[in-house]
Amino acid sequence: MAKKSPPFKAALSFPNRTIAYFYNQIDQQKRVLAKIHELLPDTLAIHALHCVINGKKLLVYTDSAAWASQLRFYNSAILAAIAPVTRESVSIMQIKVRMEMLTKTSHPGRTPIIPSAEKIALIHNHSLTVSDEQLKLALQRLSATLAKRSALFRRPG
Repeated sequence: MAKKSPPFKAALSFPNRTIAYFYNQIDQQKRVLAKIHELLPDTLAIHALHCVINGKKLLVYTDSAAWASQLRFYNSAILAAIAPVTRESVSIMQIKVRMEMLTKTSHPGRTPIIPSAEKIALIHNHSLTVSDEQLKLALQRLSATLAKRSALFRRPG
């Protein structure tokens, strides 16, 4: 007995130009990022995380503002290096810092060490006796900040 073909075609068996377009975009971004990594010094290249071409603009993503400022020095060199790889002529480079990198702490689970309420009161009381106005104001701000933080980080007991 002859085997019947299924009554419908699987969705992936149809030609899909949209997916092909996105794969081409991803491939181009990988090639551009590889060119950028070739150009930059190794210490700086690891901080160029991603890149996207949007019209005539190249967006380069990094993990901190400090590395972003270092990448700006390579602006013209990067634009010249990626010219053969890109389909469009890119004339502007913009560097962005990834926000999720900023929100992650380098020491998860760490809480600050806040002085006891007695020590905070001692700092505040001492600020009232200091004759130097600038030091007096600084100690008062410190005691106020520590009081706020101690209330914030006070654990239920």
